[in-house]
Amino acid sequence: MKRELEYFFAALRFFTRLPVPAWIGHTQDQLDHAARYFPLIGILIGGIGAGVTELAALALPIGVAVLLGMAATILATGAFHEDGFADSCDGFGGGWDKAQVLAIMKDSRIGSYAALGVGLMLLTKWSALTGLDADFGPPFLAIALVAGHAVSRLASTVLIFFLDYVRDDASSRSKPLAQRMALHELAIATLFGLAPCLLLPPLDALVALAAVALATLLAARYFLRRIGGYTGDCLGAVQQVTEMAFYLGLLCSFT
Repeated sequence: MKRELEYFFAALRFFTRLPVPAWIGHTQDQLDHAARYFPLIGILIGGIGAGVTELAALALPIGVAVLLGMAATILATGAFHEDGFADSCDGFGGGWDKAQVLAIMKDSRIGSYAALGVGLMLLTKWSALTGLDADFGPPFLAIALVAGHAVSRLASTVLIFFLDYVRDDASSRSKPLAQRMALHELAIATLFGLAPCLLLPPLDALVALAAVALATLLAARYFLRRIGGYTGDCLGAVQQVTEMAFYLGLLCSFT
């Protein structure tokens, strides 16, 4: 149990800016097995976003409340996944071959593809979430937020399990997580990733999960074709895209 707690807190420290107990320490073994708790971190981050949204909605219009909830999740993660999405937009948008794509993704500067991509992605998520509140009501919106954050991180974990990590430089921030996961580790991630969906109406959840599965498959095929695998930025991009796909799937199931 102590070792599993260490793995969980290692994931919390790596993927968020939330504090962890000092006794956890910092070892390579912890990082090697932290990805199994990536979706559980999503439940936590989604809960923060849902809590802020619901509290803000008591005094503010739902559009503002959703925006504040989104801001809370970004603050909690330090824009970790948004940054990966932005770098992926620039890399795949501006690079012609694998070397170019990886070089551009490594550049800390923000290009036009990143600026447009992040802006459109955040606007789409905001529109989808406000639409979910209008169609289903606040309790459903809170559950959708938690489920969306959990499932989208499961999608990124699936890439770690099936694809190869393509960067060979030791300076890469995601290098410590670039380990092949064991099947039981993927099972743990799947348990946490899908658990919040049990709180949603079954048909709605299935449509949303189908959208996530399709987005994950298309992203995996695209990454394989362009660079032969994934990078840490690709994981962030998949998390953002599949979270958005989950909310859009829920909206489609209602209509």
